[in-house]
Amino acid sequence: MSPASSPTSSKADVPPGDGESDPDACPVCGGDGVISYDVPLEDPRFGKAYPCPRCGEETHRTLRRDTLVRLSNLDAHRARTFESFLTDLPTLSEAQVTSLRIAKDLCQRFAAQPEGWLLIQGRYGCGKTHLAAAVANVCVDSGLATLFMTTPDLLDHLRSTFGPSSETDYDELFERLRTVPLLVLDDLGSESPTPWALEKLFQIINYRYNYRLPTVITTNADPEQMDERIRSRLSDRHLTRAVKIDAPDYRRAGFDQVEDGLSNLSLYADQTFETWSHRPELPTQKDRDNLRRVFERVRLYAEAPNGWLVLTGTFGCGKTHLAAAIANTRQLQGEPVMFVTAPDLLDHLRATFSPDSAVSYDRLFNDVRNVPLLIIDDLGVENASPWAREKLFQIIDHRYRAKLATVFTMSKTLDEIDARLASRMGDPARSVVLAITAPSYRGQKPSGAGQRRGTRAPRSGPAT
Repeated sequence: MSPASSPTSSKADVPPGDGESDPDACPVCGGDGVISYDVPLEDPRFGKAYPCPRCGEETHRTLRRDTLVRLSNLDAHRARTFESFLTDLPTLSEAQVTSLRIAKDLCQRFAAQPEGWLLIQGRYGCGKTHLAAAVANVCVDSGLATLFMTTPDLLDHLRSTFGPSSETDYDELFERLRTVPLLVLDDLGSESPTPWALEKLFQIINYRYNYRLPTVITTNADPEQMDERIRSRLSDRHLTRAVKIDAPDYRRAGFDQVEDGLSNLSLYADQTFETWSHRPELPTQKDRDNLRRVFERVRLYAEAPNGWLVLTGTFGCGKTHLAAAIANTRQLQGEPVMFVTAPDLLDHLRATFSPDSAVSYDRLFNDVRNVPLLIIDDLGVENASPWAREKLFQIIDHRYRAKLATVFTMSKTLDEIDARLASRMGDPARSVVLAITAPSYRGQKPSGAGQRRGTRAPRSGPAT
């Protein structure tokens, strides 16, 4: 571009030292979002404002990323990152730590260059889902269209398309599963092995195998028990990079209040009321006041949990920290507490159907329904299968009728969740809803011990 037609900011030059300059502002438009061109009077561009090409490009990237997140089915897994994946927990042996570090390194390298297939194996709860979600989050943020699905949910979604009220066409969904640039298939082997299910899975996997489409698969199943056609494709060393995690179920580590190991509160031990930050750096007094009021109400509830408490707000605003602070307070008093994320709860329930499960479905389901204090973190059932929605409703409805103390955190409002759940959670005679208006901690420089851990803590440490 010649000097005669170079763009200039629409804002007049600001003299140095007047306090208005912004070092982070766009160098092209000065933060206005528009530019004008330094051209002669007769040029048709003279005196007109145009969108800043640099800001417009940033806006386009942001909109595309938001769209990819919405389509990826990753809403419940956005907090599962490589940064939040813990490998050095004190309960682990040196060999287990090494196993986790190797798996993390391989997954990071795949996320940086998603080519071929990545197979993550290991026992239930060892960290497979966390790493798979971390890969998916990196790829989405880099602009790669990604779809994250657990195998049972994938099959449920395909089945549901045959219903008369389905808004999704079977062929459309099936084609998307086959051709999406990156497919993350979580918990392969936990599905009901009907002939129909096996055939659908094979068709999806075989298509992606033939076209060498990037795919991440996690499983805790013995490969020898898988369908031979699927097993043969997973074992192709020219396509698949495989890693096996040798680590225990982290939901059991250091916590025996609920003997089945469902609660993962031990991974949130540092999230207490004492380590909480009121975030004085927040730009508005309204948000600072809101955060302080919510904190005081939550701390009061923790002294004597009664009824229900619902914490809402954007991802990373501190909901999990406050919920964990309640749980840690009650555990110190020697009271049984179950702290679990909604996805992990459903994963545990599904796992009981496995023939080698040490826990029966009925026993685990009864424990969850009747524990004196249940905290369900990251409730968000808008993408859940019909089976998952029904299980959550049965648990929540029982606790509602039994008047058992329950805490929920979610990034949605009551208007955006299942109407049956919303009617119970919104009952003012039974429940208090506290909305956190403060923005996410992410991207802000920590200012205190509580702030770093007040973000969305790893939902399962490195657990699935």
